Amino acid sequence: MKSRRLVAACASLALTGGLLAVHTTTATAAATTTTTAGTAITTTTTTAGTAATAATAATAAITAAATATTAGTAATASSPTAVTLTAKSLTTKSLTTRTLTTRTPVTKARFTRYVALGDSYTSAPFVPLADLLSLGCARSFSNYPKMLAAALHVWRFTDVSCGGADTTNMTQPQSTALGTAPPQFNALTADTDLVTLGIGGNDFGVFGDIIGTCPGLRASDPAGAPCKAHFTVDGVDTLRAKITQTQARITAVVHGIRARSPKATILLIGYPKIAPKHGTCPSILPFADGDYAYLYSIEEALNAAVANAAAAGGATYVDTFTPSTGHDACAPDGQAWIQGKDINLLRALNYHPRFEGQAGVASITYKTLTGQAPVVTASEQAAWASQARTLATKAKASPQLADLASQFRVRTSAQR
Repeated sequence: MKSRRLVAACASLALTGGLLAVHTTTATAAATTTTTAGTAITTTTTTAGTAATAATAATAAITAAATATTAGTAATASSPTAVTLTAKSLTTKSLTTRTLTTRTPVTKARFTRYVALGDSYTSAPFVPLADLLSLGCARSFSNYPKMLAAALHVWRFTDVSCGGADTTNMTQPQSTALGTAPPQFNALTADTDLVTLGIGGNDFGVFGDIIGTCPGLRASDPAGAPCKAHFTVDGVDTLRAKITQTQARITAVVHGIRARSPKATILLIGYPKIAPKHGTCPSILPFADGDYAYLYSIEEALNAAVANAAAAGGATYVDTFTPSTGHDACAPDGQAWIQGKDINLLRALNYHPRFEGQAGVASITYKTLTGQAPVVTASEQAAWASQARTLATKAKASPQLADLASQFRVRTSAQR
């Protein structure tokens, strides 16, 4: 699992641009974790002792029609839960010049100490290339925090996002299949000046309940909305009731961040669209036709809760739901940000963002920070799709992939 070949592949590739404790019959949450895409990285871990060193020359330019060139130093990896990066610059060629470049004059965002908190929509399980040293947290070298850190040229970056996390894991340890992750708030310091938080979907099991229950109900009423009926008890939508409780929890998390890092800019990252507003694709999202609207409305409600929590805590909400229109799981390959029902070791965990989705969230977050319109261009999307194919090819060449495929009995080809 920790072969030099895979680590070298992870380190040498210039990368550009989680959430659910997914219930699945084909696989358990994968023990893949990501640390950082980019040049110079120092990764500090507590239990894994393997070290990888890589140097990546990188060009950085995410200001008005300007391109800066920086060279990365070395990367050292050693912990399953936290990734702390210190470098003169955290940039990657594909990230800065192909993923997040813009010709629009922008406000320069200057941050030096960035901490990323979140669940698997942040950690990005199975998005190539995986950081094997993050173990049960399933982080990827290509998750959006790594891309954002590179684009912002932060001096110190710590990624403690962990698949399956909910708001309680900000202050409490999290058990994973391969160990225990410390409370994510442990990464915060008084001089932290940027925090991104992607959390809420796992609280009270909302997304897990949907994914674990709704596909199995389709056969009972393919044209109806059996999932909505299942979660409606005495006229009360039980999932929406849980989301109301989640909002209070997220608000408390924001206050907790502020208390620990009073100078930080705090961004609450929303969840991109899983299902389209109109239309169905049962071979990819196996929900009853009427439940597509229900899934859509539940995700809208969750994002509203995140936005309300941000407002209550004096943080900034980053809307990824609206800009991801046309990039849901039903979108064509190359356009879709979300993986469908099948786990794909070359793309993403099922019902989770692919590389394109992580790049999209990174781009939207960067644009929000720098005063640009949070929209995705066709050229950006095309570049991300191309990079996703390159990364998949790299990952497929890894001998570990065959082992994982055998262990989890999952697909390694595109789902379409």
